[in-house]
Amino acid sequence: MGSGKSTVGELLAQRLGVPYRDTDADVVATEGREISDLFLTEGEPYFRERERAAVAAALAEHTGVLALGGGAVLDASTRSLLAGLPVVYLSLEVDEAVRRTGLNQARPLLAINPRRQWRELMDARRHLYTEVARAVVATDDRTPDEVADAVLDALELRDE
Repeated sequence: MGSGKSTVGELLAQRLGVPYRDTDADVVATEGREISDLFLTEGEPYFRERERAAVAAALAEHTGVLALGGGAVLDASTRSLLAGLPVVYLSLEVDEAVRRTGLNQARPLLAINPRRQWRELMDARRHLYTEVARAVVATDDRTPDEVADAVLDALELRDE
């Protein structure tokens, strides 16, 4: 959350001349409701199943840059689908997350004591992110353009 995946993903797609897609946006479009509403009205398991299906469909259909929601890696079948792909984990520390998002947006998993919950989420997920990632790119104190450059360098996709 707040790592810049959507902004950086769009920049990367533009630079590479490929389409951009975000699986969170796919879920919202399919369900006709915001993710926070899905969490509140249907529950996290319902959302996670929709997320799993959205990621599987996107990986099967999409040939450009794909941004996944932060919890997508919780699903073992999703991690299996990501194996061998050029996945980049955009890392972020809590202080930077607070600066970027204020941790006060409609983020259902951060409703109470957002700093502590953010740390707990990251502690639970970080090993999964690094498991599926070909590269880890720190986003702290970097502009989206700088992060996009670092991703291109990490994946050796620069034409320079």
